Amino acid sequence: MVILATLPGSSSLFSSLPQGPPPNASTTSTPPQPPIPIPKYPPPLKSQKSPRPPTKPSTPAFKTVHHRSKYYKPVSDGVIASDGDRSVVIGESGVSYLLAGAPFEFQFSYSETPKAKPLAIREPAFLPFAPPTMPRPWTGKAPLKKSKKKIPLFDSFNPPPPGTKGVKRVEMPGPFPLGKFPVEGRTREEILGEPLSKAEIRMLVKPYLSHNRQVNLGRDGLTHNMLELIHSHWKRQRVCKVWCKGVPTIDMDNVCHHLEEKTGGKIIHRVGGVVYLFRGRNYNYRTRPQYPVMLWKPAAPVYPKLIQEAPEGLTKFEADELRMKGKILYQSVD
Repeated sequence: MVILATLPGSSSLFSSLPQGPPPNASTTSTPPQPPIPIPKYPPPLKSQKSPRPPTKPSTPAFKTVHHRSKYYKPVSDGVIASDGDRSVVIGESGVSYLLAGAPFEFQFSYSETPKAKPLAIREPAFLPFAPPTMPRPWTGKAPLKKSKKKIPLFDSFNPPPPGTKGVKRVEMPGPFPLGKFPVEGRTREEILGEPLSKAEIRMLVKPYLSHNRQVNLGRDGLTHNMLELIHSHWKRQRVCKVWCKGVPTIDMDNVCHHLEEKTGGKIIHRVGGVVYLFRGRNYNYRTRPQYPVMLWKPAAPVYPKLIQEAPEGLTKFEADELRMKGKILYQSVD
């Protein structure tokens, strides 16, 4: 310690540490500083940008928010909206859509249309199909950007060599009796061809008994867009499996009638609500009937109530009075 004390220029080895005042020195205490006050910012100014003008919808289907609309317009038989050769018609079968060259009147549902005529319509009548001026086919999305990768595309009827990955197999027309070949059919009878034998029916139905590739028919019944969906199934396989659920199963004969009439196929097997629809011996996907697809849900019609509020000849007020009198008499008897 004597050597450390004699080092020049330094009286202590830890001179950088703070050293307190000597015990006998008098200390002067300074008052503590106030805390930093919380700054008060002015309220945010509203943006001075002018509001954007409302853009005109591309289709009348977007003019009205359907589930919040209070629109109610009584209608009568005849044309209620038209756009050139395209029109919306109220008839015995409900709301129908007429297009130029259409084989029949298009409807949202073909099997669940009430027997009574609609009284009114909840939204302004419009055509749920794409306008003819649309520059590209409707896909439900904006056009995709061009990819840098060159992906080879194959036509279903001109497939690449066997063994190529990612290529689905297309079932050719048939089955045909020995020595016969497919015929370019036009009418429904020509497309169906000769009736199937029991062995052919078992051969066609057996692979699809436990198959999960099917068309689900819900509470709306046979809708218009299901026609194109059934044809897309027929492109890959000869039989389309249709599973009917809910309300349509009450009258399955009606559902089967419309399935055969609108699609042109033949029901070869039916188990409860499951229907197997055969496309026909001479079916060709290229020459199939092509229908436009509904892009938007059509306007909902208002049908008369199934249960009347009052018997015929009485108003609702008179019927309520008679019910109250009958209730009082019933209680007095008890």
